[in-house]
Amino acid sequence: MSQITEKLDRILPLVTKPARYTNNEHNAVHKDWQSVAVTMALAFPDIYEVGMGHLGFKILYHLINQRPDAVAERVYAPWVDMEEQMHSAGISLFALESQRSVKEFDIVGFTLQYEMSYTNILNMLDLGGIPRRSEARTENDPLVIAGGPCAFNVEPVAAFLDAVVLGEAEEAMHEVLDVVKQAKQEGLDRPETIRCLGAIDGVYIPGWYRPVTDDHGRFKRLERREGMAPRSIRKRVIADLEALPSPESFVVPYIEVVHDRVMVEVMRGCTRGCRFCQAGMLYRPARERSTTALKEQIRTLLANTGYDEISLTSLSTGDYSCVGDLVTELVEEYQGTGTALSLPSLRVDSFAVELAQQIQRFRKTGLTFAPEAGTQRLRDAINKNVREEDLLQAVEGAFAAGWHQIKLYFMIGLPTETMDDIDGIADLAHKVLAVGRKSRQSGRKRPTVTVSVSSFVPKVGTPFQWDPQNTPEELRQKQRHLRERLKHPGIQFQYHDVETSFLEGVFARGDRALADVLEKAVDKGCRFDAWSEHFQYEAWLESFAEVNLDPRAYAQRQFQKDDALPWEHLDAGLSRGFLWIEHEAAWGNMTTEDCRFGDCTGCAVCFALGVENQLQGVKDHG
Repeated sequence: MSQITEKLDRILPLVTKPARYTNNEHNAVHKDWQSVAVTMALAFPDIYEVGMGHLGFKILYHLINQRPDAVAERVYAPWVDMEEQMHSAGISLFALESQRSVKEFDIVGFTLQYEMSYTNILNMLDLGGIPRRSEARTENDPLVIAGGPCAFNVEPVAAFLDAVVLGEAEEAMHEVLDVVKQAKQEGLDRPETIRCLGAIDGVYIPGWYRPVTDDHGRFKRLERREGMAPRSIRKRVIADLEALPSPESFVVPYIEVVHDRVMVEVMRGCTRGCRFCQAGMLYRPARERSTTALKEQIRTLLANTGYDEISLTSLSTGDYSCVGDLVTELVEEYQGTGTALSLPSLRVDSFAVELAQQIQRFRKTGLTFAPEAGTQRLRDAINKNVREEDLLQAVEGAFAAGWHQIKLYFMIGLPTETMDDIDGIADLAHKVLAVGRKSRQSGRKRPTVTVSVSSFVPKVGTPFQWDPQNTPEELRQKQRHLRERLKHPGIQFQYHDVETSFLEGVFARGDRALADVLEKAVDKGCRFDAWSEHFQYEAWLESFAEVNLDPRAYAQRQFQKDDALPWEHLDAGLSRGFLWIEHEAAWGNMTTEDCRFGDCTGCAVCFALGVENQLQGVKDHG
């Protein structure tokens, strides 16, 4: 029994949900460290329940552990009560499978999923006894790397990372492991190993660059400090999803977690072109998996996990060209077995309702639609090609088919927005409720409409990356206005915390100067900033003041067309010219069609990544 195991036995009865830390779940992979050449801790900077629901995390765990020469183990952020007990007992942050300290691994790899998890990354390094800053680490420390959507502007946390994998990691991760394995065999030191990592396509070495600012402290350019440092780093992309080995099992938790079901990725990427949507831009091009491969993977996962629910995941599953056939075949195959089927996202049209009727034949919960904006003018500006009549027709069909709960997602603070657009949200909600009451049949429950409103955050790699975020005061005023307009029996109103969205906006378009702010905030106890009960806004404001930075200079800045952007060396394959044209189209209320079903829009991602030939079959099939 290890020393950590003995201490855990004493402290676990003192914390909430000890199963977060106990290991030995079904399908967890345990390997003898003496039999592998390279070890990696997959670190998710949030609690176990959130990290266990992340599909990308599951995929990497499977791919790495398929290798006989490597092991991947899981690490999650301990909840505050567990952290307190770990400090008291002298326990370092440890991986679940072996209960070894993260400091003992060759690589610690963080998932950069959300800007508000950055303080957890620093806190996890502290708990693991790993120096925060890359430059302070020695030969006795692991390599700290990262990847995920926030990698496309990793600059606020660049000082804390040795290397960053840009884009899709399935192939690149094997190359990283091969480099580290060979470096260990050859006895290379830390700087030389990092130089070898930097030779991998799509791997960014932050330490090779130094930011240069103007007389006002604004970012001017990145200066290369190493001769081999490229001017830009282009993302990795998997051209053929079918060629990737799919996970055959998932770790099955002892406690309920987010997305606690079989998840299969039906397609990757989206070309709808919503101008606010970072994922839709960054994960281009759109690529599909065959129904044959998906059904086989689903059978295998159900058999190996015991789950009774299947989720068909993607950014826009309704756009998967074979979704109707796949749903029909899955319903036929699993009808009567007690296995449920779900789609995470539905288009706003009657076809979506038809799909939902098949999927929820035996269990009608709620339906969710995302018109995003309350008026057609603003929907055109953000390129959300949804008409009000489409939505009303879809909800009429849903209410008539027996649904009584409809949820509508909107954003406030979008570029070009006026108060007429805010009123449009309320007007549309009232129209949907009226349709529900008109369609209600005798004996059925009263219809309800939930309006969920988030605050727009400008994200890099989108046509709105140049635009400012509304101030917190402006967002609060719009929330108050909507709350008054939506006071009505049958309508529920939900909205996001303004201060959290403000800080997200700061770090989404931030630069390296924010590293000092992050360290100050962590030292003041900031962590779990996405959790309202632990968010310390005043501590954040104090941290900005202490390093003489104004957060509004990041969130509310209007970038000009030719301004240097702190993230522009991190290349998602989209041309700057395309993004600017889309930006101008937004301000002209002009729409752009989906290139999967129409003409090329000139985003350049297919040509930049050399995958245009592989995509032609997808367009023909769709």
